[in-house]
This record gives sequence, C-alpha cells and structure tokens, in this order.
Amino acid sequence: MKKLFVLAFAALILGSCNKDDQALIDRGIILDYLAATNLDATEHESGIFYVIDTPGHGGNPTINAEVTVRYKGYYLDGQVFDETKGSETRSWPLYYLIEGWQISIPLLEKGGKGLFLIPSGLAYGSNPPQGVRKDAVMAFEIELVDFK
Repeated sequence: MKKLFVLAFAALILGSCNKDDQALIDRGIILDYLAATNLDATEHESGIFYVIDTPGHGGNPTINAEVTVRYKGYYLDGQVFDETKGSETRSWPLYYLIEGWQISIPLLEKGGKGLFLIPSGLAYGSNPPQGVRKDAVMAFEIELVDFK
C-alpha cells in the first residue's frame, strides 16, 4: 500500500509539472551556467539573461522590423545547433522568430553584439522542431548587423 501511495504521489507531482515549473528549472540551469562560466549577466523580466558585448548605435528594432543578424546558437553543454558562418548573415521579420529573439534582439542597437541565455519556454519549449532538444535552455551569440 505504501508503494502505491508513493507511485500515485510521484505521478501527481510529475503530471502537475507546468510552464512555471519548467521556468524555475531553466532559471536554475542558467544560474548554474553563469556561475560555472564566471559571466556577469543582466536578468530581463522575461527570464532571459544577457550580456551586451558591443552596444551598437542607430536605434533598436521593433517587432515589425526585418532584422539581419549573424549568430551562433548552442546548448549550454556547448553543442552548436545552428550558426551563420564567417561574414554570412540571415534576415527575417522579427515577429517571425522565437519569442526569446523577439525580446533579445531589440536590446541591441545596429552593430551591437550580445550573448542571450534563453529559457526553454521562450525558445522551442516542450514541442520543438525535429533535431532540437525538448525543454532546452539555449544560448545565442547575436550580432545585429542591420534592420529596416
């Protein structure tokens, strides 16, 4: 009977995990990463942590801007999952991108560069596209080359 109670309790706890629980888990992962890498990051109200390496100049893009970027995306274990190579850039409407980028990129001005640690709920969450880890905290080094 005791085992049945423990199993039922465990199922209740695991079944009740929600976005808030995952956000707390992600925050702990990010804080551990910052401590391990000795980074001094700013926490955005969204839960994103960031370090602006180069502020840039010329204003910040809005959600309706088309942004042109260079970037490197990786998991906190260092595995790169996507990046531009050399002087290559990519452009998209900002509203088309993951919520984490919609929040992060406007923190940069044109020519600005930064590191953004994005909780899973603002990245691809629990239902990611094929080849992307489920509930993964992601790091993005982003350079905002231009926007219009």
